[in-house]
Amino acid sequence: MKLRFINAEKNDADLLIDIYDAAFYDDYVKYGECPAYGKTRGEMEALIEKSPKQIIFSEDNSIGAISVVDRGDGEYYLDCLCIIPEYQGKGIGTQAFHYMLDLYNDWKKITLVTPADKEENIKFYTLKCGFKVDSTEMDGNVKVSHFLLER
Repeated sequence: MKLRFINAEKNDADLLIDIYDAAFYDDYVKYGECPAYGKTRGEMEALIEKSPKQIIFSEDNSIGAISVVDRGDGEYYLDCLCIIPEYQGKGIGTQAFHYMLDLYNDWKKITLVTPADKEENIKFYTLKCGFKVDSTEMDGNVKVSHFLLER
């Protein structure tokens, strides 16, 4: 599947809210909370300014988003990689991750956090992307795993 990545701007806030809400609805229902779900337009606009976001398109369909925070000195935090449910399992996340590696080609270390019981996420990040689980902790009422990829 051929993908396009478009830098998000403040006027893309509503589209990003729709993508995030579709991608994270199940987490919100399962855990009763999800920091990526239910953002207001103002909150999303602030997030767009704080950390660059790219909208993932397949043809003319917006199907996901990726957001990476540059922490300096080759360290990056994968803040969000989400694909709306009907497009999951088609290799899009893997393509998006490799796109990110190419975009931030000076990377030395990449970290991320995901719920510890999300087996699909853990398999994806460890088997498809090469991360290792670095640690786990409780974040509110959700146990989360911290992932690390170094070169």
